[in-house]
Amino acid sequence: MNLVGKYIGSRYEILEIIGKGGMATVYKAKCHVLNRMVAVKVLKEEFTTDEEFIRRFNIEAQSAAGLSHPNIVSIYDVGHEGNIYYIVMELIQGKTLKEIIAEDGALPWKWSVNIAIQIASALEAAHKNNIVHRDIKPHNIIITEDGVAKVTDFGIAKAVSNSTITAFGTTIGSVHYFSPEHARGGYTDAKSDLYSLGIVMYEMVTGRVPFDADTPVSIALKHMQEKAVEPMKLNPSIPVAVNQIIVKAMQKEPSMRYQSATEMLKDLSLALKNPEGKFVSESSMDTQATQRIGTITEDMAKEKIEGKREKKKQGKLKTYFKEHPKMKILAVILSFILVFLITVFTVKGIMDATTVKNVYIPNLVGKTQAEVEQALEGTKLTYEVAGEEYSSEVEAGRVISQDPTYKNNFTIKENTKISLVMSKGIEVVTVPKVAGDTYEDAEKKLVDAKLKVERVEETSQKIEEGIVIRQDPTENTSLNAGDTVKVYVSIGTGIKQVAVPSLVNKTEEVASKELTDAGLKVEIVYEEDTTKTNGIVLKQSIDVGKVIDEGTTVVLTVNQIIETKSANIYVNVKSLTGGYTENINAEVSDKDKKVELRVTSGEDTIFKEEVDKNSTKVSTRQATGKGTVTVKVFIDEVKVAEKQIDLNTTTEYTFD
Repeated sequence: MNLVGKYIGSRYEILEIIGKGGMATVYKAKCHVLNRMVAVKVLKEEFTTDEEFIRRFNIEAQSAAGLSHPNIVSIYDVGHEGNIYYIVMELIQGKTLKEIIAEDGALPWKWSVNIAIQIASALEAAHKNNIVHRDIKPHNIIITEDGVAKVTDFGIAKAVSNSTITAFGTTIGSVHYFSPEHARGGYTDAKSDLYSLGIVMYEMVTGRVPFDADTPVSIALKHMQEKAVEPMKLNPSIPVAVNQIIVKAMQKEPSMRYQSATEMLKDLSLALKNPEGKFVSESSMDTQATQRIGTITEDMAKEKIEGKREKKKQGKLKTYFKEHPKMKILAVILSFILVFLITVFTVKGIMDATTVKNVYIPNLVGKTQAEVEQALEGTKLTYEVAGEEYSSEVEAGRVISQDPTYKNNFTIKENTKISLVMSKGIEVVTVPKVAGDTYEDAEKKLVDAKLKVERVEETSQKIEEGIVIRQDPTENTSLNAGDTVKVYVSIGTGIKQVAVPSLVNKTEEVASKELTDAGLKVEIVYEEDTTKTNGIVLKQSIDVGKVIDEGTTVVLTVNQIIETKSANIYVNVKSLTGGYTENINAEVSDKDKKVELRVTSGEDTIFKEEVDKNSTKVSTRQATGKGTVTVKVFIDEVKVAEKQIDLNTTTEYTFD
């Protein structure tokens, strides 16, 4: 669902996508009520059908909206419109810490400690408000252009009492930063956030995460079972104090870590002043178990002694009752009373013994069947495997969920049977062929195949709009259920379409500008129509209103009325005829001195007279016309010269 260009909440204009995550898409938007730019996080459609998730989403986001801290991205509004659920947040200009690490690799230790102090300060404020983040990772930490760290995504944390949080439902966050208790499905609290902060510090100073593997399950197991390489072994420039802070924060046992963000903040501040100091304390647990000393031998000895004493007492009593008969009656009465009291207490004991007691429910999620049996040993609880399901987060052979669900300090009756759902591991599915389908059909096929879809739009000269051009990975590829397939969808040519405007009877300048402004090219040709105004468009090559590609050439025929002009024509007759020479011995006749000169312009004769052969510049009438005219010179009706004369550029011409 792309909301760009739409309004939500009747006030937020969605401008562009600025980020995408596993749960939501983040848009840049403008709030038209307060006239400010904001970030709007919109839940993806697959989460909007889960009513329990939506209920928790709203509660958690509203709780987080109460946080106000310089290192926490502020939440302004929470709401929904139809099936669109959104959080409106402060818009931060900067990069995520993950992007910075990806670009720069290992960061300077002082800079890293300074960022960690800001993150810990944000966590301190949240934990004091009974809010646990549960998803501390570099992707959720934005570093502003001024170097201020801002922690985001408190909108998906869960506010609870006693600073604890029960992990259930959809797993949130990245497994690379999970605490061991989070990885095995246990309850998480403030100390879980501090473990994740330790992982973030580790990545900042080394440029890599401490635990990595091919699958999420393998990474989770490493968090629970393996010890990370100390950061200073990967980067010897890390000071001792910083190394010890990271190691302590990453302890697998919560009681061995920092117990609060305040405690961690104190050590981080000291590390800046005394980086080589050894002030980081090591937490410890008292593992000495209390032992019970057996008393069997002592009881047996007492029993033997008491037996001898009893026999001696019975002999004395027989003698006493013979001497005092009334006391024997009293003794019988007391015996009946004693038997009655013993009976009463025995019945009470039997009732107490048969009353069903309450016991604390154990957390069995993440355990193997062998571990389940061990956990239930001595609890008078039983279990049954109700079914098996595929899971991308829980290793095969381990518990995915239990019923009744585990809750901290929650009790159930003895002899209760706990129903378990076991993991079958990651389900492998085959990618169907969707290339050539409409996007809607392709999306349905992939969702039915238990795969996620990422739409990528591309231009295409051959594939019509809305049809899938190609897919990645290709058909018949094996993927894990829940993996993403990229679907490349045609948006057509991608060339802007333009409607041709009406240009006839407009001036050449105006018509040309309209076409250029519309993204079209212009070609001008000229015609003369003396009945129309000079310089206006007579016709256009593409009809008005036709939709064409941007950049198409439109030919405009412009009226050009040619002006009638004249040029003075001169003829050098002597040069053309050779002239004649006067001879003192023989007189040249007049006939030999004269020739007939005729000049034509086009079809018209503009000059015809007898002239002297020795004339060097005979002025004829002007050649008149439009544009270029053909002028010819005849001597005694013999053509001796011809010239194309452009009257627009020539005002006189001499034939010689």
